[in-house]
Amino acid sequence: MTRVLMVCLGNICRSPLAEGILRSKLPSPDYFIDSAGTGNYHVGSPPDPRSIEVARKHNLDISYQRARQFSIQDFDKFDHIFVMDRSNFQNVVKQARHDNDIAKVKKILDFLDDEQLIDVPDPYHDNDEGFEQVFQLLDSACLVVSKSI
Repeated sequence: MTRVLMVCLGNICRSPLAEGILRSKLPSPDYFIDSAGTGNYHVGSPPDPRSIEVARKHNLDISYQRARQFSIQDFDKFDHIFVMDRSNFQNVVKQARHDNDIAKVKKILDFLDDEQLIDVPDPYHDNDEGFEQVFQLLDSACLVVSKSI
């Protein structure tokens, strides 16, 4: 089984969307997809209502997900760790114990052929359009990821 972890800051906006999108593209029992946040601000909380709504608009249900914090044990549990931005990358890599841990961590937008796209923007302080933009970016990136893992 291939195990994939999506990581953002609070695990209520971007990574729950990425988890739901990738799960829809890899619906096989051969994959386990989860998400986490580098911070502990929202542990146990459902995704942001705006993430739930934009997912629902695209026929995905992420309302059952609950936020959790990334832990060192995630390096052992997951084959691939996709982060949403450079800050998440640094926070995850700081916890790495060795090069094998670091090798698992990639920025999700690195899978798109657009050098302008570096970070998935955090829509938390944005309006609904920001959540739609994030959905579209993640949908494109997850399509490429689903073909490469």
